[in-house]
Amino acid sequence: MIIPDARPLDFETLPEAEMQARAQAFYETMRTRRTVREFSGRPVPRAVIETAILTAGTAPNGANHQPWHFTVLGQGPLRARLREAAEAEERAFYAGKAGAEWLDALAPLGTDASKPFLETAPWLIAVFGQKRGGPGPSDMKKNYYVTESVGIACGLLLASLHQAGLATLTHTPNPMGFLSEICERPAHEKPIMLIVTGYPAEGAAYPAAAAVKKPLDGICDFR
Repeated sequence: MIIPDARPLDFETLPEAEMQARAQAFYETMRTRRTVREFSGRPVPRAVIETAILTAGTAPNGANHQPWHFTVLGQGPLRARLREAAEAEERAFYAGKAGAEWLDALAPLGTDASKPFLETAPWLIAVFGQKRGGPGPSDMKKNYYVTESVGIACGLLLASLHQAGLATLTHTPNPMGFLSEICERPAHEKPIMLIVTGYPAEGAAYPAAAAVKKPLDGICDFR
C-alpha cells in the first residue's frame, strides 16, 4: 500500500495488565452515564464544550471528509423558538403519529411532549450531517458514509461530555427541519440530533427501566 505524504504513526504498546485496567476504568466511567431530562441552569464553561466537540471531530469518517457540523446554542432568544418548534412536533408524535407500538416502548421511560430542558440547560448542540463538503473549508465534494461517520462522532461527543462531568440528553424530534432554519444551516446539511448538556437539576432522577442493560453475551459473540 502506498500512502501519499506518509507520516509515522504515534502509537504506544501497553502491557496487557494496563490495557485491561484502562478498558475497565473507561467502562466504569461510562456505565454511570444516564440520559437526563431535568437540567440545572448552572453555567458550564464554553471551553469544555469546545474541547468535547474537538474530540468528536477526531471520529473516523468516510474519505476523511469529516461530514459533520455542530451548531452550539447558549442561552438566548433562539431557545424559546427552538423549544416551541420541537414541542409542536412532539405533541403530534405523542398524539398518535408515532404509532401504538412505539409509544408502548416509550411508556416505561415516562417521556412526553414537554421539553423544558431545551430552555433550561446551559448548552444545546445541534448536530448536522453534510451531504457535500470535504476536508477543505470551501470544498463541496460528495461525502461518503455520512450517517455512520456522524453517529460515531456523536458517540465520542457524548463520552467526552460525560468524562468532563456533565449530564447529557439526545433529543431527536421527527421531523427536525426546524433545526436547519433556526441554526441557519444550508440545504446540503441534514439535522441528525440535538444534544442537551449541562449539570443535572437537584433531585434529578431517571427511570429504573433505563438502567437495564443487556449483558455481554446479549450484545456480543466471539467466533
